Amino acid sequence: MAKTDLFESPDYYFLDELLTDEHKLVRAAVRDFVKKEVSPIIEDYAQRAEFPKHLLKGLGEIGAFGPTIPAQYGGGGMDYIAYGLIMQEVERGDSGIRSTASVQGSLVMYPIYAYGNEAQRNKYLPKLATGEMMGCFGLTEPNHGSNPSGMTTHYKDAGDHVILNGAKMWISNSPFADIAVVWAKNEEGKIKGLIVERGMEGFTTPETHNKWSLRASATGELVFDNVKVPKENILPNVEGLKGPLGCLNQARYGIAWGAVGAAMDCYDTALRYSKERIQFDRPIGGFQLQQKKLAEMITEITKAQLMNWRLGVLKSEDRATAAQISMAKRNSVETAINCAREARQMLGGMGITGEYPIMRHMMNLESVVTYEGTHDIHLLITGMDVTGFNAFK
Repeated sequence: MAKTDLFESPDYYFLDELLTDEHKLVRAAVRDFVKKEVSPIIEDYAQRAEFPKHLLKGLGEIGAFGPTIPAQYGGGGMDYIAYGLIMQEVERGDSGIRSTASVQGSLVMYPIYAYGNEAQRNKYLPKLATGEMMGCFGLTEPNHGSNPSGMTTHYKDAGDHVILNGAKMWISNSPFADIAVVWAKNEEGKIKGLIVERGMEGFTTPETHNKWSLRASATGELVFDNVKVPKENILPNVEGLKGPLGCLNQARYGIAWGAVGAAMDCYDTALRYSKERIQFDRPIGGFQLQQKKLAEMITEITKAQLMNWRLGVLKSEDRATAAQISMAKRNSVETAINCAREARQMLGGMGITGEYPIMRHMMNLESVVTYEGTHDIHLLITGMDVTGFNAFK
């Protein structure tokens, strides 16, 4: 039986006072969607390891796909605070659903808008914005994760088209995506982006099974076996790692907000449980150790909210650096994982069941801490930024 979503958003430092009325309206619409459409069904889909494809149309309607893309291409034309709030609310529902939205907006629509030409923008963006067309992003390879410059996927010139060969893995949305924005090396060894369409001969998307994490998200591979890609499908306005890394900055920014949504859900669940669960003739929320857990959770959530808000202001002013985004992504995910683990302990045995969202969040966050730059890689990005020394090599 579907449960009522009782979530109340924690705002200990009154950050709502820093939001515009439009920000609050956008957040309210997404929160309402999550409460009505996601929360009642998500545990069942996660248990069955199935992606709820019926949510795609609704995600498009609430503006979750490409909220910062200009309205002329079907996007929301919103600022980065609005984008962050959308991701926060969606991930409060489930990290896998937010992954779907992040990939669509930041890793598919963004590169077509930023690096594509007008014909590519007009062909793809309006349909991607509504969810009529879905996309995925191909960067990570079986042997090249944290070191994308080592990629071996490549293409050769063949007249009016190119021949693409290689493989990508750990690709969200790949099993059902209509297009893939794929990063591959040309014959000079330069990295370029290509839009590969489902149906192109030699292009397959095997699904990844047996995941303990992001179970309500569709993950797969991209395999290219002599795929003919028309030259008009190559993104003309970027070359080198700058292209995919620019996309990842967009996605990492969304994750920084999204992970805090998961943390807020765990905190809110644990707080409510602590007031209702009676042990030793009193609510467990009255015991010091439980209060310590809750106090630390709300402190760390508040710190992350403040960091994200400031980052959103900088991003909207086009002043946010890649290193600042890395710091926020890493901090938010660490905060969320710690909140999930503490909240799980507070709920005791009930914390591992699907009666509550905590264990699902905890498992999902084990992927979020790794993808879009691992926890350790983001640490080294900050280290390099403050010292000037590159510890990657």
